[in-house]
Amino acid sequence: MPKSDRAGELLRIYVAEEQTHRGVLLWEWLLQQASALGMQGGSAFRAIGSFGRHHFLQEARFFELAGSTGIEVEFIAGDEEIERLLALVRTEGIRVFYARMPAAFGIINPDSDDPLGVSADK
Repeated sequence: MPKSDRAGELLRIYVAEEQTHRGVLLWEWLLQQASALGMQGGSAFRAIGSFGRHHFLQEARFFELAGSTGIEVEFIAGDEEIERLLALVRTEGIRVFYARMPAAFGIINPDSDDPLGVSADK
């Protein structure tokens, strides 16, 4: 890892497309909460196909299956930021599958609007 990269984690949370929490789609709730916690960014991605622990294949090919595929919600942030989000999910009693992986991240050619401590260029 280059000296100027920031160390942290990649967090992926997998949810059902139609899953809700407090009346909001769960993927959207997760993004809102991460933003409120001060994370710099997050993304949600719709799967074109997926299966879970019951090994039932869900595909986004047919109109009648709309809303039944998986959503991956992803964050790249510092360890403490990731832990705050996971603690909130635990406190809220939300049951989700997730994966955490070490990550090095930064910004190439940063500008004055980029957050301090994230730049890959010094």
